[in-house]
Amino acid sequence: MALPEAKRVPIPKNGVDYRGKVVLAPMVRSGELPSRLLALQYGADLVWGPETIDRAIIGTTRRHNPHTNTIEFSRLPTSKIKNPTLDPSNRESIIYRIHPELEKGKLIYQVGTANPDLAVQAGRIVAPDVAGIDVNAGCPKPFSTAGGMGAALLKTPDLLCDILRNLVEKVGKEFEIGISVKIRLLDKPEDTEALVRKLVSTGITGLTIHCRTTPMRPRERAIRAQLKMVGNVCREAGVACVMNGDVTSRNEAFRLMQEYGVDGAMIATEAEKNPSCFRPNAEGGPHEWRSQWKKVVLEYIRFALQVQNRWGNTKYLLGQMIPGKDRCYAEMNRSKCYQDVIKALGMEDEEGFIEQAKAVDERLGIPPQETRATKRARVKEKSPKDTVAEQLKKEVKIHDGPDTKRVKVNELPVEPQLLPQEMGVSAPLSV
Repeated sequence: MALPEAKRVPIPKNGVDYRGKVVLAPMVRSGELPSRLLALQYGADLVWGPETIDRAIIGTTRRHNPHTNTIEFSRLPTSKIKNPTLDPSNRESIIYRIHPELEKGKLIYQVGTANPDLAVQAGRIVAPDVAGIDVNAGCPKPFSTAGGMGAALLKTPDLLCDILRNLVEKVGKEFEIGISVKIRLLDKPEDTEALVRKLVSTGITGLTIHCRTTPMRPRERAIRAQLKMVGNVCREAGVACVMNGDVTSRNEAFRLMQEYGVDGAMIATEAEKNPSCFRPNAEGGPHEWRSQWKKVVLEYIRFALQVQNRWGNTKYLLGQMIPGKDRCYAEMNRSKCYQDVIKALGMEDEEGFIEQAKAVDERLGIPPQETRATKRARVKEKSPKDTVAEQLKKEVKIHDGPDTKRVKVNELPVEPQLLPQEMGVSAPLSV
């Protein structure tokens, strides 16, 4: 007698099934567009973008950038709205960037939220361009938990379920994409099980379990004692279960998926330094990294130039990928623009690299022509009401590293923003 077919929540027409997938985890800085494109090139089945706070994406303008063939969601930072003297060029900040051709059907947007209405407003803005929306209910960092988002949602399961149900009903069904959630383990297995049972009843298509508790950090070994239980609960509900935590290669991912009875696996930390970890062993696997890292770095720079990636983000990722003991690591750290780093890595002979780097540097305005001292004097002269330190502090909060996605926009309206039907030429954008 044939066994009954396992229950499966239907996958929407424009969505994607997480089963059998090895994916790039959502990571601030390491989840920007060039990193995602490189992961896909090396075999990642799906990629998660970095967590983007609901209020950051609400109010953005969706534009097509003809120079990069990307879709960009950008806005003028609150600091520049209050004080235009910070940037006379009136450059916008790119909050989220997508490559519609190379990421089609493979990009999952992760939202940071603690409010069902804001989650829906944010979700509706990006839904036409992504294959799914994932709610972050596992980030333990203060910038997330302080607002009741991230891992703080584990303490308010009813609110988390309300957010998921609203996204399923008001975004997932209309745009025909899947809604999922990423959580962490609770201390007691029975509490984790009770939470997962609530979550899988909301209509979601996938659940990712990070095999660490909220206080744990990446350096601490992942806990997998509860993993089979979580996988079983998800399977009973027909929801795909993805594991996260100490997965370092594609082959290891499939071994762990079989051992613990889960459907997919995320790679996070390893993918930062070695994006080739998504390759199967038959294609070289992750083991060639030690001798082939320059080839991977070359491909990363190629993507970064192609999409005109923010220089600070590119330099950060190069710092993860280039071995610290290598001589060119220090030379890379001294680089101030794309032309500098290409010379530091000895890639001048790559066809068209220097010319392309020069064009991108000019478009991004790097290295900056105005010194910090000159800028401080200009801002002080034209903004007597606020101290220079306060103005510069606001600007740094908008542009510096991971905070790019977490702009303060309390003063801006949060009503749903309609996406423009025509994709015009993008305005000058900041780095």
